[in-house]
Amino acid sequence: MTEQHKFFLYARKSTDVEDKQMRSIEDQIAELRAFAKQENLNVVDIFIEKQSAKIPGRPIFGQMLKKVEDGEANGILAWHADRLARNSVDGGRIIYLLDTEKLASLKFPTLWFENTPQGKFMLNIVFGQSKYYVDSLSENTKRGLRQKVKRGEYPGPAPIGYINDSRTKSVVVDRKKAKVIRGAFELYAEGNSRLEDISNFLAQRGILSRGGKRIHKTRATFILSNPFYTGLFRYSKELHEGKYEPIIAKKIFDKVQEVLKQRGRPHHKTKYEPRDFCGLMRCGTCGMSITGEYRVKKQKNGNVHDYIYYHCTKKSKSIKCPEPCIRQEELDKQISSLLQKFSLRADWAEKLLAMAEKDKAVSAQSVSAFVLESQIKIRAMQTKLQRLLDGYLEQDIEREIYREQKAVLLSEKKSLDEQMARIEQKQNDWLEPMKEWIKVASNLVKIARDSNLLGKKVAAKEIFGSNLRLASRAVRGEPVFPYLSALRAAESVGKIPESQILVGA
Repeated sequence: MTEQHKFFLYARKSTDVEDKQMRSIEDQIAELRAFAKQENLNVVDIFIEKQSAKIPGRPIFGQMLKKVEDGEANGILAWHADRLARNSVDGGRIIYLLDTEKLASLKFPTLWFENTPQGKFMLNIVFGQSKYYVDSLSENTKRGLRQKVKRGEYPGPAPIGYINDSRTKSVVVDRKKAKVIRGAFELYAEGNSRLEDISNFLAQRGILSRGGKRIHKTRATFILSNPFYTGLFRYSKELHEGKYEPIIAKKIFDKVQEVLKQRGRPHHKTKYEPRDFCGLMRCGTCGMSITGEYRVKKQKNGNVHDYIYYHCTKKSKSIKCPEPCIRQEELDKQISSLLQKFSLRADWAEKLLAMAEKDKAVSAQSVSAFVLESQIKIRAMQTKLQRLLDGYLEQDIEREIYREQKAVLLSEKKSLDEQMARIEQKQNDWLEPMKEWIKVASNLVKIARDSNLLGKKVAAKEIFGSNLRLASRAVRGEPVFPYLSALRAAESVGKIPESQILVGA
């Protein structure tokens, strides 16, 4: 009976987890050829497929069934029934072809099948078992991923700055790239860079797209807004606390988010727009930004003179700003004069350092009080998180509300954890910035008398922040801490022509 049947040999292997223990295609073909010879089966064609059978739509399988429907063969030879189908649609097609007698026989070396009602019933059970195995495996895999996430282990491919360690099945820091990513965050947090500048920053340090091109600004936005770098990751639209090492401080990350929100569309500067003092001041009348522009003056004798003027952008819709422009040379003199007032003499620097060392011991008491208070707040947040989870599991809280409130609590807890760790480990970190400030203040005389306009801008930004205003061709502004404290202390004992920073007796 089998001699008159024509068989198609079908071999399939996929890369899915359930196929890891399955024979290779070469092994299947070798075994099936031997079985066909043993059973005297007439194999007219071989079909090989490397695709999962979990869902319908396998092209080679469909092509084989089409040839069966056309009468080119009426039997199929396969290693096992699960090689033919692991979903209800493909399994149903095989059963239907048997019902319509398009298929007369199925042969498997691993199980026995007869084209009878009982045989088709058992085949249906085998197909059902294969589908159940796939469904159970998928559910078990998802359950395993959920447990991994609860332990703080990230289940996906690590972002730039991290690598997936195949040995420990964990995410570890890529020290070289992490340093570049940290630098990109710090650069953008300053508020003076565009997304294009971040892309250039990354490209210059070897971080490119998969195609070897400069990272697009949308990708740069994704990197800068990814909480993964702070130790928090999203999985199934829910925020989780990771057990890997964060590379970005939460404080810097929050600052970057503020800058991303404020900047919106980046401002594209023109090719000839001067940038030395741009972004340093605002108009004292309308509050708009101060911009600069080149002006060229041509004399009758043919001489050409270039000038740079700074003036209000006059973009206010409510005020018609009357402020005049000011030459860069005059603006340079005024800013130099302001900087010189905050210079520090060498003997005063020594006294300030002595005072700082004395205050170092006093600060330890306030630090311990803050740490204790933070620990109490963290325990309270952990209790809230547990109550929130209990309410969600008992279906008292909707899923979206649970996700939103959990994200807020985790973000607050992360900030507190960072603050406490930073203060516990480096409770005297203020001492180094203080020494750095004294160093800068001692060097301000040189900066003020130098011709480096960008250096003056950086120093003025450090002293005045965003408080400088330009009105009636005059620059005024109140300094920020600690320069404001130094100024007040100086005023209490009398002003010095060269400098206003004094040390009291």
